[in-house]
Amino acid sequence: MSSFDESDAFESASLSARAMAARPQPYLDGLNPAQRAAVEQLEGPVLMLAGAGTGKTRALTARIVHLMQQGRARPNEILAVTFTNKAAREMKNRVGSMLGQQIEGMPWLGTFHAICVKLLRRHAELVGLKSNFTILDTDDQLRLLKQLVAAEGIDDKRWPARMLSGIIDDWKNRALLPDKVPAADAGAYNHKGVEIYAQYQQRLKDLNACDFGDLLLHMVTIFQTHEDVLAQYQRWFRYILVDEYQDTNVAQYLWLRLLAGGHKNICCVGDDDQSIYGWRGAEVGNILRFEKDFPGAHVVRLEQNYRSTPHILAAASGVIAGNKGRLGKTLWTEAEQGEKVRLIGHWDGDEEARWVGEEIEAMQRGTRGLRAFGLDSMAILVRASHQMRSFEDRFLTIGLPYRVIGGPRFYERLEIRDAMAYFRVVTSPDDDLAFERIVNTPKRGLGDVAQQKIQRTAREHGTNLVEGARILLAHQGIGGKGGAQLRLLIDGIDRWSRMVGDADVSHVELAEIILDESGYTGHWQNDKTPEAPGRLENLKELVKALEQFENLQGFLEHVSLIMDNETEEGGEKVSIMTLHAAKGLEFPAVFLPGWEDGLFPSQRSMDESGQAGLEEERRLAYVGITRAEEICTISFVANRRIFGQWQSAMPSRFIDELPEDHVDVLTPPGLYGGGFGAAMPTSTLHEEAANANVYNSPGWRRLQARSGQRGMSQPAEAKNMTIDMTASSSFTMGERVFHQKFGYGTIQGIEGDKLEVAFEKAGDKKVVAKFLSAADDVPF
Repeated sequence: MSSFDESDAFESASLSARAMAARPQPYLDGLNPAQRAAVEQLEGPVLMLAGAGTGKTRALTARIVHLMQQGRARPNEILAVTFTNKAAREMKNRVGSMLGQQIEGMPWLGTFHAICVKLLRRHAELVGLKSNFTILDTDDQLRLLKQLVAAEGIDDKRWPARMLSGIIDDWKNRALLPDKVPAADAGAYNHKGVEIYAQYQQRLKDLNACDFGDLLLHMVTIFQTHEDVLAQYQRWFRYILVDEYQDTNVAQYLWLRLLAGGHKNICCVGDDDQSIYGWRGAEVGNILRFEKDFPGAHVVRLEQNYRSTPHILAAASGVIAGNKGRLGKTLWTEAEQGEKVRLIGHWDGDEEARWVGEEIEAMQRGTRGLRAFGLDSMAILVRASHQMRSFEDRFLTIGLPYRVIGGPRFYERLEIRDAMAYFRVVTSPDDDLAFERIVNTPKRGLGDVAQQKIQRTAREHGTNLVEGARILLAHQGIGGKGGAQLRLLIDGIDRWSRMVGDADVSHVELAEIILDESGYTGHWQNDKTPEAPGRLENLKELVKALEQFENLQGFLEHVSLIMDNETEEGGEKVSIMTLHAAKGLEFPAVFLPGWEDGLFPSQRSMDESGQAGLEEERRLAYVGITRAEEICTISFVANRRIFGQWQSAMPSRFIDELPEDHVDVLTPPGLYGGGFGAAMPTSTLHEEAANANVYNSPGWRRLQARSGQRGMSQPAEAKNMTIDMTASSSFTMGERVFHQKFGYGTIQGIEGDKLEVAFEKAGDKKVVAKFLSAADDVPF
């Protein structure tokens, strides 16, 4: 049977749709002039440049309805592509609502993958597959790659198959078949990547299977090599609409260009300022060059925002203006001015979490001079998932309900559960469940058979699994690599257990030793997947959390109790999520913590991608600010504990880019000598902080000049600082010192271990004494 025998499906709808005369158009009512222009420009290429909160979905669905109501296309002649099933469902429901009836006969409204599956099943034989091919999930894909890697004799520990999976996925996102991979990528995966990629593709064909990347790649290949197939779909898909065009990768871009190559009736909706998925293959250049790809394209800018206040929009616009590679637009709103964006500095991350918790409770009660906000209307958006820990700990402690969107809660993450299982075994060797979790994590060659031997031995001797393993080893019941690795683990557990009460080793140091000597930290350091750096950051955050407790047992009890108490399912909750997960969402009140250089913008992103990485980070800041409808609070800290060491943090460069007329600077009691402003229950939010001259960036100085009505005293001691901040400094007034980041300076003030230093180039700053060296001790 020919693939085109199914063309009747396209011809099944009634021809009466084409004959529709102009009808009343209630679906156009309420559209603003720009939205209406985008809807009514039906012929030729259209770029709907839609800023955050400008009603793009309404305009897009109205355009679909207009095409049908004007008789330009039947439902089955419209190709409407989204990125998520949720967006596809919403679009279909909206079309039905606008038409006043349940919409049927729109088979080509869906995600890229869903539509390509349908197409590929029609033409599978053209790429060596059968129409009943299977689609491999991530686990199956990884299992197949591991077999191929093993057959090549490659060490999976040094070159993980998961790393190769990411490389191949990237090639497929770029529409590269094995023979098209550029020479620049020839060294990938120890110079074996291209070869194994070719083997992998052949193995998939042998299995009559494909992975998700193949769905688009195969259809691009078919369209490029079979002109008759392409021409048929160009005739069938009379109009093409694409949502979130800024998030398309190369393969999606090529697929769309091929389909629109004949009639050019393509309408792409997107916002170059919200392109934040470069790390997973999205190409912001796709939307930036739309007018070059489609000469004569009609560009409509949707700039009227229906979500946020003028102050919030102005702040977001001030930040995004720093990007050079953008099409440009200016968001505006008819809403009232509302509250300015609030900017606040804290001594450290725990103080930041404490203040946010108190602020949320106060806003819930309506004691900030504002209306009361429900917990469901407030969200905390972080740059990195490890930031969530301090907020989760604080909220669990004070009983503030919360939900984590887009991932598990901190103490439920895989790497955290693994690490805590190690701690549990060390403090309680009878904890068999914890031992079962860690005995082969990381891999030690102890599979199911070996673990069953341990369990059987333990049962026979009426003891725990740790002792069972020790007995089994004594009787040489497990040999080879697995036996050697098990002996190392048992010896380690014995050694770590003896260190639990050792006065010379703190429980924080012990935790680091356990994770290091067990090989667990090394396991994630050697892992080349995109998730690995985040898991390592979470492990560091876990160790940091231990500082608040006297010993490991106390910490483990605390986590068990707070997680056990968090059983309530219903009721309102504060949302916590990453900035990436927040895309497309909106909340009346938004908190944006951790705006410090290195954290946000991410140092890793800048190191890996340079200027392009910085611009994507800036777009992420824009997305974060524009999630807020009424209240947006940005915060940063003066000190972060990184790799177990306190480090001075610099405010994010994005803070410099906030327009001062739209920002209020706040300070909580006890910080920089504060005790007024937004932190006081009886004050208004318009009161600004005094001169927070811990920082000396140009933008910060501008904000200080605006708000500086009184001087600043030294930072008060944070309530639960884990270092001894009252200890006397070894430095003296007037002494010349050196700081790794700020250079040379002279000590102007001393309060315990906190020093005020006038740096020669960086200006006045307050730093912890341990970060300073006497100037005479610095080697030239």
